[in-house]
Amino acid sequence: MEKLIEEIISRVVNNHRGKTGYRTPLVGFARAGDPGFAKLKEVVGPGHLLPQDLLPGARSVVAFFLPFTPELVKIHRRDPYVSRRWAEAYIETNQLIGETCRVLARELEDRGVKAAWCEPTHNFDPVALVSFWSHKHIACLCGLGTFGLHHMLITPSGCAGRLGSLVVDVDLSPNPPAAGENCLYRREGSCTACVKLCPTGALSVEGLDKEKCYRRLLEVDAYYTDLGLCDVCGKCATGPCALGVP
Repeated sequence: MEKLIEEIISRVVNNHRGKTGYRTPLVGFARAGDPGFAKLKEVVGPGHLLPQDLLPGARSVVAFFLPFTPELVKIHRRDPYVSRRWAEAYIETNQLIGETCRVLARELEDRGVKAAWCEPTHNFDPVALVSFWSHKHIACLCGLGTFGLHHMLITPSGCAGRLGSLVVDVDLSPNPPAAGENCLYRREGSCTACVKLCPTGALSVEGLDKEKCYRRLLEVDAYYTDLGLCDVCGKCATGPCALGVP
């Protein structure tokens, strides 16, 4: 079943015909009963959902990462503002993640497996700026990486990309937690590139000012009014950990 899920995700991504290119998707699994999910009510917020809230009878969780290409990262890093290509990739990839989840759910249902998921973005409290289903924390529990100084998940393919996840009512073999620290700062104290890349000063070694960061995202959305909802920045995701573990 794990192999089938990986194959379906790869097929949907490979058949994608948009502007955005991707490297090989990463897929991870966790048991729905992993105590780490309950701890997200403390780590993320008290309103964070459990797998069973999405799907009664949930037994496993699937997380996947769609890594962007080096070309897209380079374009965005060099642009003095948020590059149009990056904003387009944000919208397009969110749509692709939704399509991937729909195809997975449909093909798993044909095999007697139920699935449920949350949208890849805008599933958060806009006042408290706390997610109800944090894909990056879910992916961490599925063994896909560790958190960096920039509060993003650094996978073996880096942090430049988008995450999606599903809950299913079948037992899957869980991935072990990622070993060590993928963030140079957390590993050696030798890198603060993401802090320097942050255009607003919202990010520091002390933490992230969520309100200042979100104001930037809304500013970008207002700038690219012709694209649709694109509250995105991602400058901090273009440093040494963008494409892999530094």
